[in-house]
Amino acid sequence: MTKRAVLALADGTTFEGRAFGAVGETVGEVVFNTTMYGYQEVLTDPSYVGQIVTMSYPEIGNVGANPEDEEGARVHAVGMVVRALSAQPSNWRAKESLDAYLKRNGVAGIEGIDTRRLVRHLRTHGAQMGVISSEGLSPEALVERARSARGMEGLDLATGVSTKEAYTFTQPSPDVFTGLGEVRVPAEPRFDVVAYDYGLKKSMLHFLVDVGCRVTVVPATTTAEEVLARKPNGVFLANGPGDPAAVKGADRTVAALLGKVPVFGICLGHQIMALALGGRTYKMKFGHRGGNQPVKDLTTGKVEITAQNHGFAVDDASLKGLAVVTHINLNDGTVEGLAVPDARAFSVQYHPEASPGPHDARYLFDRFAKLMAG
Repeated sequence: MTKRAVLALADGTTFEGRAFGAVGETVGEVVFNTTMYGYQEVLTDPSYVGQIVTMSYPEIGNVGANPEDEEGARVHAVGMVVRALSAQPSNWRAKESLDAYLKRNGVAGIEGIDTRRLVRHLRTHGAQMGVISSEGLSPEALVERARSARGMEGLDLATGVSTKEAYTFTQPSPDVFTGLGEVRVPAEPRFDVVAYDYGLKKSMLHFLVDVGCRVTVVPATTTAEEVLARKPNGVFLANGPGDPAAVKGADRTVAALLGKVPVFGICLGHQIMALALGGRTYKMKFGHRGGNQPVKDLTTGKVEITAQNHGFAVDDASLKGLAVVTHINLNDGTVEGLAVPDARAFSVQYHPEASPGPHDARYLFDRFAKLMAG
């Protein structure tokens, strides 16, 4: 029998629906993602630590879940909100339903609510803390729990999800369309790259290997001296969750690397590079999450449709004279890319590896390789 569930927001708004996934209660920042597919990659992206993800597309669960599509070692989102849950997946790669997948991973979900209303509410009033519960508590009590929960500002979540030990990654992208996720023959490694794990996605490592990198992944707390001692050809700053300004010592570490080795940053790595240059970051009203964000490359005039997942952004005014703004978001004008040519460093706010999303920006991995090649 399906259990009743309630989603309660900190501003007092409540939604009633049906529980799926794990039964119980979960607390997190309620955000929305506009992509039409790739919910498994979304759920396992470490950038979603501490967040309840609302999928704006109404029908979710159609393709089930499988081991190949996971971007992290586990589900990192703490909850999921959907309009209509597909109980029976229809896809040749599916190993289990979305409901069973969330149950197995201990993640609570709610279905059957008006997600259009919820998304419009979050756009108007901002992302905020919320609670999903199927434990029978009153909506008023759940609202109070949401109000007492700590928000994302000031939270260093990246250090918590980062690897504890360094490891080497040499596996190229799997070809998921050949049958069973068969692995392509890797390119001959030309570059040794150190990747800072602030909450990185597996596909980022695959694409680095695809352009000839032998990748050593290191913890977020690794010092610049330790990295330089490895004599890398380049340093990669990965994505991750939480407030970039709260990641312990990351700005000072990256500042010590700039100018000594080529640097490429994505998402949280982009924000940390901005902080290392002396810039500032700020919390956005509802962030960018989805696979349809238009970004203009100011150096070429071309527009890319990009995948994004972030709730903080770089303050462009704080970087005047420190870096070149290379990309902007065409929806709201926020900074989407930076370059420091003298330091052989560049970064983007969006996700060129997509997973899920369009492939317009995958050339940036080649750009990094060319920068290392000199």
